[in-house]
This record gives sequence, C-alpha cells and structure tokens, in this order.
Amino acid sequence: MGVQAEIQFPVIEFRSADLERGTDGWHRLCKRVREACETFGCFEVVYEKISSKVRQETFGLMKELIEVPVERKQKNASPMPYHGWVGPCNQVSLLYEGFGLGDASNYDSVKSFAQLMWPDESVMINYKTLVRFMKYMAPPPGEYERGLFAHTDKPVSTIICDDQVSGLEIEVNDGQWIKLSLSPSSFCFVVGDPLKAWSNGRLKAVNHRVMMSGDKDRLSLAAFAIPIEGTIIKAPKELIDEQHPQLYKDFNFMDFFLFAFSDPAKHIDSGEQLQAFASLSPPISN
Repeated sequence: MGVQAEIQFPVIEFRSADLERGTDGWHRLCKRVREACETFGCFEVVYEKISSKVRQETFGLMKELIEVPVERKQKNASPMPYHGWVGPCNQVSLLYEGFGLGDASNYDSVKSFAQLMWPDESVMINYKTLVRFMKYMAPPPGEYERGLFAHTDKPVSTIICDDQVSGLEIEVNDGQWIKLSLSPSSFCFVVGDPLKAWSNGRLKAVNHRVMMSGDKDRLSLAAFAIPIEGTIIKAPKELIDEQHPQLYKDFNFMDFFLFAFSDPAKHIDSGEQLQAFASLSPPISN
C-alpha cells in the first residue's frame, strides 16, 4: 500500500517551563510522550533553542564531509555494525552514504574522528551516543526510489534531524506509510527495539524507511543511544502482572545488537528480529 497523508502524526513542543521535573507541565509532557510512543513509536519534537543558523551551518559542514576523498572516508572504520563509514551498496541502498561517530558526547572521540577526515586541520550513560552523518542522493528524474530499507532501530532510541528535504516515512499500520516533513525547528524521536522490550511491549518500535524523489539530495543527522557494554535489557517489575505477562527474556543489549546484523538475522524481517531473539512465547506451529 502507498503513503497515507491523512493520519495526524504527534507533534510535541519541549518548552523550558515543562522540563522541570515534577511540575504539572512536566507530567503533562511525560503523558504526551508516552502516548505517542505507545501509539506511533515516534513523534516530532519541536525544540526552538537550537537556532536555524546552527542547523544550516551543521549541514553546510556535512556537505564538506561528503566531499572528503573515498580513501580517507574508509578510515572511518569499525568492527561494530553501522559505527563506521558505509558507502553506496546494494545491501543498504545505492543512494545512501553514512559516517559513524561513536561516543559523540566524548570530546576525544570527536577529535579522533575529525583528525581522520581532516588530518591537516585541528577541529576543536549509562549509554554512549553514536552519531551518524547521512546523505541520500536524489534518484533519476521522475523516479521514487529507496534511500534506506524499512527497519526498526536496534539502539534504544534515535533522534533524527534533517535539512528539510523530505524522505523519512513511518509505517502506521501494516503497509500504510506516512511521510514526515519536519519543521525547521523540529527533530524526530524514534523508539528502538530494546526500549520496546524494556517496556514489556507497551512502547512501539516503529518501522521506518527513507524514500527519495525529486532533484535534491537529502542530508540528515541521527543520534543513537547505545547502552554501555554489559547492559542487560530487563522489563521493570512494575510493568509485569497477570494482565501483562513478561513478553521478552532479559538479554544483553550487545548480544542482541550483534545478532541483528548477523547472517542468520538477514533472513528475518527487521521488525521481527526482537521477537526471534528474545521472545518468551513459543513459536506458533502450522
């Protein structure tokens, strides 16, 4: 089925007055966030403290990064899936190119990445933040092509910022997709598979993709929450009772993350990988 435009996607404004923990505004904000994550698995975050000038400068610098020679891009390598540079390829998309910056909240990590890409210049969680810089090339004229295959995210959560070139789509029902057009002061928050497991299935890990049309390349930044080594994903006792039996076994995040990108998992739909790895329900026999 095609893209559906009539469904109202949740838009939530994060105002300073509502970010003080324990206030009435904070409780209302938490309720809206929870409901959006339960229903859609994602929502648009309006946060105007990051100026349009900063965003424009960021995407301007990303264009410079894209122009770095391929042999230098290849130095942004990592044994971890999607933590390094990925160029256009059949497995992902011939329109896609992405860089990975692990532990982006750590200055030394950012500095090391910058020195790889620009060796002749000096550039000033319990979880780490993985940032990916992504470019999706415009397809041939008149075409509507996949920029990134449909998937659920394997980190705990994702925050996406784009350069106002549309392409991000989310699945709201089986086969029904809506295209998101974020405002200049907005981000998109996405629930990942581990957060779905932690919430005992209450939160939805949304299936999403990038589809490209038109004559403009799309640039986006994504910040992924990656739990530190040894983190166990476990539903709190408060979320388990007779009406809500435990759906998933306790599991090591890194074991799941590596499984999701392993050869056996390639034959499992992305949205079913959590079920295959951690479900406590026996498989249904035909």
